[in-house]
Amino acid sequence: MYVYRCEDTLESVFTAIYRIYEDHRERSEVRLALEDEAWLFSTTVEVEADNGRAEKVIRTLKRRFGDKNYEYLCLALATPDMEKAQAVFRTVAAGLDGGFGLGQLFDNLTDESIHKAFRLASKAERERGHLREFVRFAELENGILYSKIAPRSNLVTFLMPHFADRFPEENFILHDVGRELFGVHPAGAGWFMLRGEALLGKAVSGESGQAYRGEESPGRNLVLSAEEYKYQMLFKQLCKSIAIEERRNDGLQAGMLPLRFREFMTEFQ
Repeated sequence: MYVYRCEDTLESVFTAIYRIYEDHRERSEVRLALEDEAWLFSTTVEVEADNGRAEKVIRTLKRRFGDKNYEYLCLALATPDMEKAQAVFRTVAAGLDGGFGLGQLFDNLTDESIHKAFRLASKAERERGHLREFVRFAELENGILYSKIAPRSNLVTFLMPHFADRFPEENFILHDVGRELFGVHPAGAGWFMLRGEALLGKAVSGESGQAYRGEESPGRNLVLSAEEYKYQMLFKQLCKSIAIEERRNDGLQAGMLPLRFREFMTEFQ
């Protein structure tokens, strides 16, 4: 048994998959691990992320299985499940060995690994759909739109294209507080990712000027604009006025709007 140990990143997992084929390993004798695992009579292969190798795998996956199946593989790798790398590798190997065509990668759900990868991807996809609806942006004193989220899966990179398309002329930040990960969108420019508040304060927005200056890190000191305060009060009053107390149904509401999404929603604060 060869255990390819990689980091919990898409680049590292795809690099590991490339190296497995580069080393001509049999699928049955290989395991991808994201943490130290003790396997008897196994050889551990440490994998360092290589963007060149990862890009080759990405191109192959998109060409063979299509953009949608590729996105589902990435969603599976965004979940916190520690078995995801092995499931994705086995799914890719099954697709390549079986000659699956465009859109066919997840057709054989009787395969345990394919089923697991599909289940993980579907879970992340549902959470992404919820967040598209439940994210609340607030205008800071400096005019930047800022939102906190705390998703179970690592979804900032999957959410940024949606909000960049909706707010192309706005400076906004999507902050995953659990991972200290920031999606930054300068007005009229492309979005990018930052990890850690120390780097966030240095973010600039090209032609639009600085997104933040000095110690104005939104993750540290939230100063809402006067207009934001006013609209938050109006929105809360609207939610209160349209509610019918006699028809209150907490169980149904929790089913439609899970409690874990409410922490950063204006109407529940």
